Amino acid sequence: MSDYQVNNPATGEVEATYPTATEQDIQNAIAQADTAYQDWRQVSLGERSAILHKIADIYLERQDELARIVANEMGKPVAQAKGEIGLVADIYRYYADNAEQLLAPSTIDVDSGSASVEKRPVGALLGIMPWNYPHYQVARFVAPNFMAGNTVILKHAPQCPKTAEAIADILKDAGLPEGVYNNVFATNEQAATIIEDSRVQGVSLTGSERAGQAVAKIAGGALKKVVLELGGSDAFIVAADADIEQAIKGAISGRFGNTGQACNAAKRLIVVESVYDKFVEGFTNAVSNMALADPLNEDTFIGPMSSKAAAVNLQEQLDSAIQAGATILVEGGMVKDKPGAWFKPAVLTDVTESMAVYREELFGPVAVVYKACDIDHAIKIANDVPFGLGASIQTQDAALAAEIAEQLEVGMVTINAPSGSEANTPFGGVKRSGFGRELGTLGITEFLNYKLIRDKS
Repeated sequence: MSDYQVNNPATGEVEATYPTATEQDIQNAIAQADTAYQDWRQVSLGERSAILHKIADIYLERQDELARIVANEMGKPVAQAKGEIGLVADIYRYYADNAEQLLAPSTIDVDSGSASVEKRPVGALLGIMPWNYPHYQVARFVAPNFMAGNTVILKHAPQCPKTAEAIADILKDAGLPEGVYNNVFATNEQAATIIEDSRVQGVSLTGSERAGQAVAKIAGGALKKVVLELGGSDAFIVAADADIEQAIKGAISGRFGNTGQACNAAKRLIVVESVYDKFVEGFTNAVSNMALADPLNEDTFIGPMSSKAAAVNLQEQLDSAIQAGATILVEGGMVKDKPGAWFKPAVLTDVTESMAVYREELFGPVAVVYKACDIDHAIKIANDVPFGLGASIQTQDAALAAEIAEQLEVGMVTINAPSGSEANTPFGGVKRSGFGRELGTLGITEFLNYKLIRDKS
């Protein structure tokens, strides 16, 4: 049986199955990407830009249809899926409008003659993408690389094959030349074959730590550049002077958006002791009133998790924490009397360093609240995890926010709002959250040849 199938997490029903790529399919994709690169690299930035603008237009034209596909494949509420599509359009337009400036050569001041650095493409790349933001994750990888002149082989998540096909259709309908983008329903073993092929120059993966370790090992052995965007356990710090109502709203959207299945979700709420009780009262009341609902309804905020396996794993983590002595403030967990992958939101506190969940990523609708003695203690808790993706700070004191941000061991800090993503700001982390950056001015720099031209005449 193929791993690529639409298994509706709201109903538990398998709605479609797609054949896994053959070995010949893989070889054809590599050859097509390599061949197309020779021509695509010569296409003017103006022509590339026009295609990317057309891609953005088509995304918005098909927004409703694409959102419904996402809801059926991985359970994202359609209103949030439409928001994702809007961001995708922004990403394509950002690189279409700014690539000429971002790819402009730079000059170097030398004693004699001249020196400059040209930013040139490197060739065919492999992208290995996740299910949780199935359009956005692809766009932030392919948009800058299309403008840079690189070509792409794309392995999407096995549970999002219909979205993968929809993306390929959009790019084709926008006029992207054949072979510049190659969708493959590849196995993990076939992905390794692609990475090891001499015609492929690099790989970008967004996914789990385990997947990142496997891909980095293969890419390292093949001497290939790799960008990894892995897990996160982002801190959401609430200072004593924070606007508590605003902080509660931010914590709700930051923790439970996309049913809590985001690498940069506010997974750990760290609240200074003087406002802890007030925050917890408001936060737990809000969570208790959240209702699970059909992801196809426009007003749904919490739908099912992406799969039954994901829900089972999260339930095991929740049970482990409670058995180890954590306190459950809002009882949640798997809904066992209905099909699908439904999971009621839960809130934990009294999680200690001796518990496994203290340093694990909870990828779903479970929030952990920590009481900090003061800001220094809050920073210590925030940094005391293997991850370093993002963090959020809630305070009305700009100087304090800057001081906290400086001490946080993360790649991104957001002040007075939950962590998010924008087309023109870089995204990425440190520690076990991976390395490399996507989006913004840095997103186009990862897979370039910085070619020195030195004239000594």
